[in-house]
Order: sequence, then C-alpha cells, then structure tokens
Amino acid sequence: MAQYTRLEVAAVMKETGLVPLFYHPDLETSKKVVAACYKGGARLLEFTARGDFAHEVFGELVKFVIKELPGMVMGVGSVTDAAAASRYMSLGANFIVTPVLREDIAIVCNRRKVLWSPGCGTLTEIARAEELGCEVVKLFPGDIYGPQFVKGIKGPQPWTSIMPTGGVSPTKENLKAWFDAGVTCVGMGSKLIKKDAQGNFDLEKIQSLIEGSLKIIQEVR
Repeated sequence: MAQYTRLEVAAVMKETGLVPLFYHPDLETSKKVVAACYKGGARLLEFTARGDFAHEVFGELVKFVIKELPGMVMGVGSVTDAAAASRYMSLGANFIVTPVLREDIAIVCNRRKVLWSPGCGTLTEIARAEELGCEVVKLFPGDIYGPQFVKGIKGPQPWTSIMPTGGVSPTKENLKAWFDAGVTCVGMGSKLIKKDAQGNFDLEKIQSLIEGSLKIIQEVR
C-alpha cells in the first residue's frame, strides 16, 4: 500500500525536479543503485518494471527502502494495464507511470489516491489525462518533442505539470532548456544510472551525477 498520497508525491516531484529511472532483475544490485540515488539527494525513483518477476524484486526493494532510506518515494514505470497497476500498488508503489494514456489505470489509481503519470504526446491527450485527474503528465518520448513543445503547451494551459522522459541529460544546457520551457520535473534513466567499462553500475558516478543534476536544477529554476 502506498505511503504517500498523489498530492504528496506531486509535491516531492516539484520540489526536487528529478525522477531517476532504473530497472534490474537482481534485488541486491537494485538495493545498491537505489541507495546511491538516495545518497545523491534523489527522493523519488521510478522502477521501470520491464522484466519477468519484476514485481517480486520491487516488493522486496520497497521493504528495504522503508527500513533503510526514509523519505524515498518509490514508484513503478512501464505499467500497461489496471491489473498490473493494482499489483504494484499493493506492493507499495507510491506512483504509477505508463507509456500511454490508459483510462483503466486512471480509475484504479484515483480510487487509492495514488499519483499516475501517463505518457502523452498531444495536447488532446494531455487535456484528457487532466480531466481524468492526472497531476503530472509524462511527455514521452521527450527527445522527439523537445522543450519547445512544452513551451507551446504551457501557453494555453499554464496549469499543466509536465515531466519529460527521454531526451533529458544531466548537463546545464539540457536541463536549463527544459526548465526554462516550464517543466515541473524531469525523468532520467541511462544517462544518469551509469555503468563502468565492465558493465557494472558505477555507484559513485551515479551519486555524483544526481548531486550535480539537482544542483543544476536549483540553479536554473
């Protein structure tokens, strides 16, 4: 069951401005990466559950986070239907992120006051998501649309909160462009969750990149 309401999660998204995205099938590896994100200052993490038995890993990961990383808000991404959303919420997901707009997911998340962020690519989709109670819209894929799209949306709809995913990198130039356009927060995956030459997660690099990204976000806002 979620520890945080959708309004509380939305507030953390706005306050920090950053949602790291990560998935790994091994629990111990996942614990280390989430801890590195936490040490770097991240207070949200989207577990992009794309593998077999991902729900089992997530359930144990949430228990670890509750015990060891107070204040870390765990959510799940790549959710494709209401049944999967319900499963992850029962395992402790505090927010649900989807690649597309799904009204069945909106219903089950709203029933439990859990934040859901659907992937949208048109103003019509964004407006419909908000009519269904969406607090933060996911712009996906962000690299296709870019900051100018966000700026265009914010003109007629200044109330819209947008989180681009894809096309976001931990550089001042990139982050400034997105936040100048009016995003609420950004989602970052592989450009933030780095691996070393041997293919292992570089925990020190991950922590450093998150620290740097959060500092830049505070500067450019």
